Amino acid sequence: MFHHVAKSELSNAAGAHTHAIAFKSRAVGLRRILQTTIHTPVTFNGVGLHSGKPSSVTILPAEAGHGIVFRRLDVPADQQDLPALWDKVNQSPLCTRLQNEAGTTLSTIEHIMAALCGCGVHNALIEVSGPEVPILDGSSAQFVRGLLSAGICPLDEPIQAIKVLRPVEVRRGDALARLVPNDTLTIEFKIEFEDSAIGAQSKVLNMANGSFVRELSTSRTFCRQSDVDAMQANGLALGGSSGENAVVFDGDRVVSPGGLRQPDEPVRHKMLDALGDLALAGLPILGHYQGERAGHALTNDLLRALFADPAAYEIVTCDAAMSARLPGAGVHWGEVPEVA
Repeated sequence: MFHHVAKSELSNAAGAHTHAIAFKSRAVGLRRILQTTIHTPVTFNGVGLHSGKPSSVTILPAEAGHGIVFRRLDVPADQQDLPALWDKVNQSPLCTRLQNEAGTTLSTIEHIMAALCGCGVHNALIEVSGPEVPILDGSSAQFVRGLLSAGICPLDEPIQAIKVLRPVEVRRGDALARLVPNDTLTIEFKIEFEDSAIGAQSKVLNMANGSFVRELSTSRTFCRQSDVDAMQANGLALGGSSGENAVVFDGDRVVSPGGLRQPDEPVRHKMLDALGDLALAGLPILGHYQGERAGHALTNDLLRALFADPAAYEIVTCDAAMSARLPGAGVHWGEVPEVA
């Protein structure tokens, strides 16, 4: 659950943070739409999915241009900060994990990143009590509720976005991730599992406005019973619970009490993960993401491939029409599904 805490001063170190990528940019239109942060700090408490240990995060306001920065409070001050950027990812097959130059890591950031992007929050300092963000109910729903309850407020700088100019594609075996030009962020995903309760699923969604909040935010992480047994035998998924924070499948059965929130909840959650991983670009993306059996590492490979090709993208300063097509533009409390 979340609760509000007293507003605190941001440190000079966090305030000095800037994006690590040297972008080229151009202005679009005359009217500028402003970056955002949250109005009031908000805290979430739970357990880490893999460690099983208590974890707490507090999202604090930040100034324009700050971006999203995580801060580990349990390590020395000069080792605490982890910018939420693609080139800070230490790839892991089970979650998205950041690592800074000091070797400090932070795991399972994808659901909170999806919530921030899906609610249109561009700047925040996120204090974390330990090495893993709490899993909560396995979706982004509680993070979304907390952000909207805290309030989202404009800052004094315009929004910039990454516009995809030509297709970029990466593959690993039978898995594929691709970005192609588009005037809004669209996420398309296909999955296929042997378990008949999952089977083959596909979905395409335009992420403009509150689409993420309405369609994806409540979809929970999922796995197969055999995978749970193997992970726990190896000291992972110790905080996982099929009744509280994950959907577990076993052949033709949904093991989790209460069943699914949506008939295609697995592919929706993969889309949620993809949005969170794409948010590590550091700016909103205008492009069509296509994932087939893709995971966290492959989406990170895709961002690395995009930024390795200067001809594949440009940075644009958003006018009103473009800003209206970004994730989270105009989102409001009434769009949060009742299920969570």
